[in-house]
Amino acid sequence: MSEWQDFIGKGMVQRDVLTPGLAQRHAATLDLPLARDAALPGIHWCLCLPEAATAQLGPDGHPRRDSAGSFLPPIPLPRRMWASSSVEFLAPIAVGAEVERTSTIADITAKSGGSGQLVFVTVEHVTRVGDAVAVREKQSIVYREATSAAPAFLAPRTGDAAVDAGEWPAQRKLVPSEPLLLRFSALTFNAHRIHYDLPYARDEEGYAGLVVHGPLTATLLLNHATAVLGAPVRQFSFRGASPAFCGEPLTLAARSEGDRLALAAINGEGQTVMTGEAAI
Repeated sequence: MSEWQDFIGKGMVQRDVLTPGLAQRHAATLDLPLARDAALPGIHWCLCLPEAATAQLGPDGHPRRDSAGSFLPPIPLPRRMWASSSVEFLAPIAVGAEVERTSTIADITAKSGGSGQLVFVTVEHVTRVGDAVAVREKQSIVYREATSAAPAFLAPRTGDAAVDAGEWPAQRKLVPSEPLLLRFSALTFNAHRIHYDLPYARDEEGYAGLVVHGPLTATLLLNHATAVLGAPVRQFSFRGASPAFCGEPLTLAARSEGDRLALAAINGEGQTVMTGEAAI
């Protein structure tokens, strides 16, 4: 743990352009219309992406953390997940905008849980368009031990439990498909094999099926919140609770709680896979 503390405060600057093609592909992936000058909720997760060469990828498809110049610390735990984020949207990122993102490792914390050793890495991102800060985000990445247990089930569940409309009055249902996962991996240049390689996801990482990307579920929740609120979201946070699987029904649910919108993504068994909040 002590050797990783040297990474706290480490920074990285990346630059990118929100091209018309990227905007169109983002909208097409999410089955959304692309209106001129409209907000693109979640598009910042498709900018300033990891650009490691294919030869620098590890067995899981992520860039190797033990390579020279790696931004993230060389934590030896093999299983990686995007656990949570807290985001402020301060200015729009228009199509054609040139952006600059500064990323800083803010904290590294080791814990022990029911699934073994865990290490949490907190990364703060600041995305600018010109002199204006467009997005501030605090992201938590968790690393876990390899699994030795067989998955609890060998195929995604196919149930479609009703979500209480009284508790969650604003709902949208969908079934994440293989093409959706593949397109989102392409949008985010994400080669993590749990999203497209079923034997790897099942046999190496112990998942029941192909895993829906955490930021994909978050993007779906963010767009659902934008539709429910009828205005661009200014504050958004989410926390993953359990994996969502390809081919399993998913309900995006929202309810008002004071000046905020509570959010949840609920699987076909009625279990919450992600919670969130949004405000305008």
